[in-house]
Amino acid sequence: MTEYLAVADGTIAYEVAGSGPLIVLAHGMGDSRAAYRGVVPPLLAAGYRVAAVDLRGCGESSVDWPDWSRTAIAGDLLAVVRHLGGPAVLVGHSVSGGAATIAAAQDPSLITAVVELAPFTRKQSLRLGDLRVRRFRQSLLRLLGAGVFGSVPLWRSYLDMAYPGVKPADWAERLGLIESRLREPGRMKAMQAMGRSAPTDAGARLGAVRCPVLVVMGGLDPDWADPHAEGSAIVDALPSGLGRLEMIEGAGHYPHHQLPDQVASLVLAFLRSDAGRA
Repeated sequence: MTEYLAVADGTIAYEVAGSGPLIVLAHGMGDSRAAYRGVVPPLLAAGYRVAAVDLRGCGESSVDWPDWSRTAIAGDLLAVVRHLGGPAVLVGHSVSGGAATIAAAQDPSLITAVVELAPFTRKQSLRLGDLRVRRFRQSLLRLLGAGVFGSVPLWRSYLDMAYPGVKPADWAERLGLIESRLREPGRMKAMQAMGRSAPTDAGARLGAVRCPVLVVMGGLDPDWADPHAEGSAIVDALPSGLGRLEMIEGAGHYPHHQLPDQVASLVLAFLRSDAGRA
């Protein structure tokens, strides 16, 4: 059942289930909380209370917002955690990975651990050698085209690359939901605005994080020429000993939907070990 939380400048939609320690799941741009539907059941079975959130402008959250930065998204996520009686483990994908970093740095008392899935958490720089990687070059062109022209077909073409190999069983249903949402008034403009926000605010807060952090990267993620190098750079920018990188070979930019059981297993193992000892 969808619930709504009024925050400054808009309304955030979310759903929550289970009982126990709180985990909050935040998706990437142009998506919705439905991206986590394969991850939620194993987390519930492990004894967690799980809240899946629609980011500002996405899913069933309101559309018109003055700020699309990761810092603004972090404020929304912290508001949800407070409303649900945190503290919480915060799981963020892509743009929300950066927002989770900021939230953890802003309020260490509310965030006990962070999981970043294929996160955009650092300033991105394009090197000439990156363009020699075919999957990265093709993905970049599709992303730029979708962002500049607000094209749903180009976004769909990007998503096809972001899920390398065999597609999930619910692929057609998932694409249909994403496309129908993006055709709603204001949703594509929200995605475009979010895509224009730089991750520099998140990168600036990596050194201020005080809780354990798990970074999960897909080995075939087309958003980076070298996903392992990007994940390692995030871990290296965190205070010593707080970060850990896990690679999922064969996964793209959406490991939590493409291979949800593997992601859930990594998250639960992390919470039993690194985060459990914190």
